[in-house]
Amino acid sequence: MDTRREPGQDSKLMEMLCGYAAAHRHPFNVAVHLVGIPVIMLGVFIAFSRFSLEIDGFAFNLAHVTLLALFLFYLTLDVVFALVFLAMGVAVAWLAALLAAQPAAVAWTASAAAFFGGYALQFIGHAVERSAPVILKHPVQANLAAPFFTVVEIFNLTGLRKSLFDAVKARIERVGPRQPVDS
Repeated sequence: MDTRREPGQDSKLMEMLCGYAAAHRHPFNVAVHLVGIPVIMLGVFIAFSRFSLEIDGFAFNLAHVTLLALFLFYLTLDVVFALVFLAMGVAVAWLAALLAAQPAAVAWTASAAAFFGGYALQFIGHAVERSAPVILKHPVQANLAAPFFTVVEIFNLTGLRKSLFDAVKARIERVGPRQPVDS
């Protein structure tokens, strides 16, 4: 896959980016998603890190398996975004493993606080945006895509891959204000 070319107007990535961008326009909502999504991921990874297995001297846990599965899925969408996600995910998984190694009460409390606190941020952001969180309509899709969109939003905010975000903006404007884009 040539990572220097931006996806076409009818690609799965473009469809997902437009749907996400249409529901996340308010800067406050975007900001709380940038914090809340990695925090939710941390909460999940703390819990998943407590379930580990060793095979032939190689230890891994459910957080590692989840991180690998997400990375492989994201590779089907975009190589560059997937690689940046992997770097972020490894850092979150490392912190999660440190917290999971604490006594059970501490680990489970940290996991629950991160998970529910992160979701509280999402709902607050969408209240400010005056839009329903996607998780209410498509919970599995929302949870699978959210970490990917955190990386995408970092690229958008830093001006990287500007042509991609210009295409997303133009497509959303053609559909109309505040309407999710369906392809």
